[in-house]
Order: sequence, then C-alpha cells, then structure tokens
Amino acid sequence: MNGLQFDPARPMDLIAVGRLCIDLNANETGRPMEETMTFTKYVGGSPANIAIGAARLGMRTGFIGKIADDQMGRFIRTYLQKNGIDDSQVSIDRTGAVTGLAFTEIRSPQECSILMYRDNVADLLLDTEEISEDYIRQSKALLISGTALAQSPSREAVFLALEFARKHNVTVFFDLDYRPYTWKSAAETAVYYNLAAEKCDCIIGTREEFDMMENLYHAEGGDDKATAGRWFSHQAKLVVIKHGGSGSISYTADGQSHRSGIFPAKVLKTFGAGDSYASAFIHSLMQGATVTESMRRGSASASIVISRHSCSDAMPTLEELENFLQANEEVDSAADIRAAL
Repeated sequence: MNGLQFDPARPMDLIAVGRLCIDLNANETGRPMEETMTFTKYVGGSPANIAIGAARLGMRTGFIGKIADDQMGRFIRTYLQKNGIDDSQVSIDRTGAVTGLAFTEIRSPQECSILMYRDNVADLLLDTEEISEDYIRQSKALLISGTALAQSPSREAVFLALEFARKHNVTVFFDLDYRPYTWKSAAETAVYYNLAAEKCDCIIGTREEFDMMENLYHAEGGDDKATAGRWFSHQAKLVVIKHGGSGSISYTADGQSHRSGIFPAKVLKTFGAGDSYASAFIHSLMQGATVTESMRRGSASASIVISRHSCSDAMPTLEELENFLQANEEVDSAADIRAAL
C-alpha cells in the first residue's frame, strides 16, 4: 500500500499549478548553441509538461497559472485546450509581463543544456486572488513544482493552493523541479522547498534536489532512507528519489522500499525525462497500480521522451506507453544497457 487516497467522486483527476513557458529546442543537434540557427517551439514548464503527459494518458486535468498577454501566451492556451486540459483557471497578465523562454542546446545525448529567460515572466505573477478554493476541492490531486516558489506573488499563491488542498483532502504531489537560476540564494531555496514539502503527500525528486533541501540543516546528504524518514514525520506518505541512470527508489510510510531500473532508449536529449516519469507515475498510482509498477511505467515514459525532440509533444499516449512496455525490458542501470550493446 502507498497510503495515498483519491476521492472517486471528484470530477477532476489532477490539477497542476505553476510554470507555463515556451521551450525552443535546437534543431541542429551536435552543435553548441552559439552555432545553432533554428529552433522548434513547444509548450514547456515542468508542471505544464506533467499535466500534458497526464492528459495524454487519459486523465481529466486542469491548470492554475498565468500567461502573458502576447502571442506566446495565446499559443500556450491553445495548446492546453487541444490537449484537453481545462484552462478556466489560467489567467492573463495585464502588466506587460512576458512569456518565459527556454532555449535548449543538444550537443550530444550526454551534453544538453538550457538557457532560460525568466525576468519579468507572467507565470511568477500568479496571485493569491487567482487561486480558487472551489476549483481545487473538485480534484482528486494537486501537483505543485519548485519553480513556482521562487518569487512572490507566485510563492504565496502556491502556499494558498496547498492550504486549500489540505482543507479538502486533496492529495498533493510535489515535483521538486529545482532550477537554481530562479533563486537568490541556497538558503532561501531550501527554506521554501522545505516549507512546501511539509504539506505534501508525495514528494518526487532527484538525489541532488533532496540534497539541496537538506543542506540547510546538515552538511551531509545522500542517505535515501533518512531523507524519506524526515518527510514521513510531516505529511508525506510516499517519497520517490531518482538516481538518473541507476534508476529510482521509493519509500512508503509503512517502512517499505521499492526499486525500479530504466529502459533502453535511443537517447536524443536528457531533459524532459523527469516530467514524463512523473506523469506516468502519478497516472499509474491513481489507477490503482502498485508503487513498483508505477515506477516501472514512469521509467518507460521517460525513455520514450528522451528519444524524441520535444518534452510536451513527446509525452506518450496510453497506447504508446503500453506498446513500449510490451516491446522492452527494464534493466537495473545504464551500465547494464552499455554492457549488453
């Protein structure tokens, strides 16, 4: 058992809150960004990608966020609508803020980087007045991510959403999504991440992201079991710690641990893996799958996305995910894949 509960009477499956932006992915792979001349435009932002992935898998999803009053903002709204995501709580900024941009560089499958433009972006201007208690209580689950905590008023809006979720027994997923360039200091980052995590039922992140949170109160990180235990002393019932090419480990509050490996993939780029993992993992849990099976399906979804050019557009449908699982076997680590080649 994973300890998570989802009210079947709620009309919405998952509501995400936070970053909506534009990804501009390099078309010329194997070259530095200085030499890259063309890019393809996609909707981006971790919570947006997860919501899109969940919708592709058949979940009834919605989004709480803010977009710029510009062409890019309109592109984002249209894309959400085309993917069946309820955008009734996506507001339009009227202050002249812009849409955040993320340019990606794909030098090789192992060398990928992102150049972010995050000054005066609309998504960080989401206000508490734009958080509807009635909307949140209609959902089985709420998803938050770390980037929305980086600045006010978005930070306060997320904490209000968390309060409404707790009040109405909405299960909360926290995808850590740590982006250092949106924060002023390591201490500020850790403080707000910890405060948010204390209110969440399931926390998903990399070992490095959990270390960032723990460095505030002790110098040594890296102990997965101790990390999980800290959050079980608060609200958490499930903690997922990702170790890249070595797979993932999950802990449940009843003392159980669950491991998953990875799937072979023809890797094009590394970004997008975490978002696709989260979408399939959350979908599987909410469909009643075990933690181990949910992790397995998350890993499969991640392998699909890292073999494709985009993040949001690459999110698999349920049929694509099932076909991939039937055709591929999970292995323990990237080292095992290399040994088999």
